[in-house]
Amino acid sequence: MAKKRERGWPPAPEPLPLPVVDNHTHLLGAVDVLPEGEPVPTAREELDWARAAGVDRVVQVACDLDAIGPSQGLVRDHAQVALAVAIHPNEAVLHAGVREVAPDGLEPDPRARHERSLAEAIDAVAQAACGERVVAIGETGLDFFRAGESGRVAQREAFRAHIALAKELDLPLQIHDRDAHAEVIEILLADGAPERTVFHCFSGDAAMARVAAEHGWYLSIAGPVTFRANEAAREAVAAVPLESLLVETDAPYLTPHPMRGRPNGPYLLPHTVREIARVRGVDVETVCRVTRETTQGVYGVW
Repeated sequence: MAKKRERGWPPAPEPLPLPVVDNHTHLLGAVDVLPEGEPVPTAREELDWARAAGVDRVVQVACDLDAIGPSQGLVRDHAQVALAVAIHPNEAVLHAGVREVAPDGLEPDPRARHERSLAEAIDAVAQAACGERVVAIGETGLDFFRAGESGRVAQREAFRAHIALAKELDLPLQIHDRDAHAEVIEILLADGAPERTVFHCFSGDAAMARVAAEHGWYLSIAGPVTFRANEAAREAVAAVPLESLLVETDAPYLTPHPMRGRPNGPYLLPHTVREIARVRGVDVETVCRVTRETTQGVYGVW
């Protein structure tokens, strides 16, 4: 008989020898992925788990308007939390009122559109970006996985507006890039990338990693680097200076191997850190130290 698949929270990993920063996570998002009946941890519980594992600070990412208010509350209540704000590219499509059939053939849900226009949504992000402990604009970018041409037009418009906002406020930019590598780079070069530009959950190959590093952009590495079939991610990690890398969870999504299918949290970041160390042939302490220094150079200290 096949072993029953575990569904709840994975066990805590061995703590890291030096503290690191999860530079992209979605606290309070676990309710979206937990099995029915599984207890939903509080933000304090998740942060305590993370600290015990060697993750002492996190960047909370609010990439839709509904998430901004609760995320600002997390910043007020928890000193180890900083904030990134933006309109996710898929949210940009809804704010633009696009109703096209997506490339995968799925018909749009007639309820799946937002009352506030794209311009109004970006204005709300700009206001929030001036708030307490906001350290980045993100995640923004392009997601061509489901967007048809009209949706892509809206995403390009939103991406360019976020690039301009990050430069205006001198904040780092966190990029969401799904099935859109060439065009993301094209827009960054055409518009001028912010001084500190981060590819959240980098999903390109080694050649793209080298292009990013050559331009001084950072690659944020998440749980997929541990997936058995994802050799391209490991090749990318090996292709650039260690100083070009950041680490993240994108929790509650992208749980590292061998816990895929279970909820993710900042406390599981050590799995990704250890895989980076293995791929690069260095000790875990070195990865912790260098990525922490790089994170502080990108986002500052809080």
